[in-house]
Amino acid sequence: MARKHPGARAAHAATAALAVLDAAGVTYTALPYRHDPRAVSFGAEAARELGRDPACVFKTIMVVHDKNWATVMVPVSAAVDLKATARELGWKKARLAAPSAAETRTGYVVGGISPLGQKVPSPALLDHSARELVTVLVSGGRRGLDVELSPADLLRLTDGRYAPLAA
Repeated sequence: MARKHPGARAAHAATAALAVLDAAGVTYTALPYRHDPRAVSFGAEAARELGRDPACVFKTIMVVHDKNWATVMVPVSAAVDLKATARELGWKKARLAAPSAAETRTGYVVGGISPLGQKVPSPALLDHSARELVTVLVSGGRRGLDVELSPADLLRLTDGRYAPLAA
């Protein structure tokens, strides 16, 4: 894994997520891939196109309860357990955010929502399966771009924590 350096950005359009990574000086790799506009499972598409194990590629899911928001990251091979998520957040229950509301809050389009560089940051939870991984992949802030970084850096940059979230 190589830290991005000046001039390396030509391979992909800049995003708020990449700006956060660059500003923090963490080691990461930007992984652009050809996005198929007909794709319905963006995370599975990323894993397939990048030739990565779906257990290492994490999807970003925005959840809500009343006026509370949270960012949840689970492997693309799993679903999010909303009851476990609510319990971890101290909420009575959690539901998936409406796509348009998630886009407005994060500044990203569905399928490109990154846990990094959101317009309005939310508490972040990363599925505990990431503890066993050297690196994880998350959206880089647009469809067709993932970033690979250590789970520790991801949690530090999102002020997040591990939790059992996958169903």
